Amino acid sequence: MQDCANTLEAFDDDPIAVRLAKREALIAAGRDPYGHRFDCTHRIAGLIDRYRPLEDGASTEDAVCIAGRVMAKRDQGKIAFLVVRDADAEIQLFCRVDALGEGPYAELKDLDVGDWIGVWGTMMRTRRGELSVATERFELLSKSLRPLPEKFHGLADKETRYRQRYVDLIMNPEVRSTFEARFKMISAMRRFMDDAGYYEAETPMLHAILGGANAKPFITHHNALDRDYYLRIATELHLKRLLVGGFERVYEIGRQFRNEGMDPFHNPEFTTMEAYRAFSDQEGIAELTQGVIQAAALAVCGTLEISYQGKRIDLSGEWPRRTMLGLINEAIEEEVGFHLSRAELSAIAKRHGVQVEAAWGPGKIIGELFEAVAEENIIQPTFVTEHPVEISPLAKRKPGDDNVTDRFELLICGHEYANGFSELNDPIDQAQRFAAQAAAKETGDAEAMGYDDDYIRALEYGMPPAGGVGIGIDRLVMLLTDSASIRDVLLFPHMREEAK
Repeated sequence: MQDCANTLEAFDDDPIAVRLAKREALIAAGRDPYGHRFDCTHRIAGLIDRYRPLEDGASTEDAVCIAGRVMAKRDQGKIAFLVVRDADAEIQLFCRVDALGEGPYAELKDLDVGDWIGVWGTMMRTRRGELSVATERFELLSKSLRPLPEKFHGLADKETRYRQRYVDLIMNPEVRSTFEARFKMISAMRRFMDDAGYYEAETPMLHAILGGANAKPFITHHNALDRDYYLRIATELHLKRLLVGGFERVYEIGRQFRNEGMDPFHNPEFTTMEAYRAFSDQEGIAELTQGVIQAAALAVCGTLEISYQGKRIDLSGEWPRRTMLGLINEAIEEEVGFHLSRAELSAIAKRHGVQVEAAWGPGKIIGELFEAVAEENIIQPTFVTEHPVEISPLAKRKPGDDNVTDRFELLICGHEYANGFSELNDPIDQAQRFAAQAAAKETGDAEAMGYDDDYIRALEYGMPPAGGVGIGIDRLVMLLTDSASIRDVLLFPHMREEAK
């Protein structure tokens, strides 16, 4: 007799109407198609490990109780084979009419692929070597009304996979592995930060004033207060208020919202980890950034030598520091710097495809020129430093050079993974930069920050010198799981409205 592992047809094509009829028949017979609590004694993966030495054709009297989704079924008259999968693995059920009884056996044969069941039985291995549960009793826990996709074609259309992630997780094991990696990565980052003495904080999602980054916000209305609020674009300003209050090491892993475009590296709702440490600076926070990312890589990949989209990436060692202007000059073999006039910088930028806007100053032009000519050339992890003050409104100026700041962006494979700097703690300087941001907003810059009076007041009470960083969780998962699109690492990415 041939067992299920070799011959079963894995997916049932019963239409929804047939399954609905089965549901109604169960209810009419006084049976609940959606079950209740079910206490398992074993996980399937544990059974596979424990009974690996069991010889072909051997049976035991070892009682087990498992639960899972029916992934395949085949009956051969008085014997039926089912495959059941739980969260970790799948196993075959060996079902005989003389063990179950005529009535229960008929009910078992009426099960559909996709149904959830609980099973009692004993462990055995078939003559063909398939580890199985010799089923003595079963219970329907949840009736599936929709057939799963056919086995060999599966769920391949990306639009459908992203929209119906629940089916994607059932049908594509590699997708489940990606999200298990995400969960492990975030846990590892939390352990690293907790072990380093940081407290995990929770800050507001609704902000009265736009701040912490340059981005277009989502706007909502608070009925009780009768005022508009922004969904936060960053956690920075609230976390730094905690430094003012006396907490020296804080971090938050949470959602940010930016009302901007979608592409393989951007989603309007995304996750970051922001961390701030009193008495530190750009260099100290760069060391923290390297440490937490290396811990994440070891937790997910088990190594610091990884591959991303065909490129070998070495996350070990000390990551180099390169200045923004140095990288620009190297890329275009032309001297760019603040000694040039705005008109001269604009001409250079335009020659390299940058559409310069009237509101941009020299610092903004340099920042855009860097993105256009140098960013994509950086493959190995590199801290790009000395960002212009104009595009770094919350960073401390570099001592001895008022044009740039003590700031870094971590670039890998041409994309930003972290942004950190020595935090500006001078309330007068910060107020002036907020004023410049507010003026830019008035002239049409939708991404400029607002003027946050309360944050200035907090700084006036005194914030210690500090370093801070924001790390993009989604992009880091992409890197460590070799995923090409941010949608591949978001359980429920945003989609256009589904056609009806």
